[in-house]
Amino acid sequence: MKRTMIVAGVLVLGAGAVMAQQEIAVQQDNLMRSIAKNQYGVIQKMTKGDIPFDKKAADQAIASIEADVAKIAKTFEINPKQDVVNATYGSSPKVWQNKADFDSKIPPVQKAIADAKGKITDVASLKAAYTTINDRCNDCHDTYRVKLK
Repeated sequence: MKRTMIVAGVLVLGAGAVMAQQEIAVQQDNLMRSIAKNQYGVIQKMTKGDIPFDKKAADQAIASIEADVAKIAKTFEINPKQDVVNATYGSSPKVWQNKADFDSKIPPVQKAIADAKGKITDVASLKAAYTTINDRCNDCHDTYRVKLK
């Protein structure tokens, strides 16, 4: 009877650990999706003319990206050792193998955002800001993001 209880307890703890790891992966994925929603769903679409230029919406998107980028280091402190189920992209194990380098990619993104704030007046200035910010984002994505499917 004791063995059965111990085995059941270990299984429950193991299932809890797996669920906790998946929750961390989901938080990381949600943060990146939030950034992408503003970067690609708003700013890039405006630069391509897919949606009309709207200074207020562009400024809000930049502010949201800025707030989310500030959360990256903390959100990626723990390696969930698994990917989000059915996700297209995931984090490379390199994030946690070289966390200092990963974290060093964040300030250039923040600087690009800070440099763009208050300077977006039209599509041309938005396009310049988008290119600069996106290039800094890709500095990290090239090394630390993996395509899962």
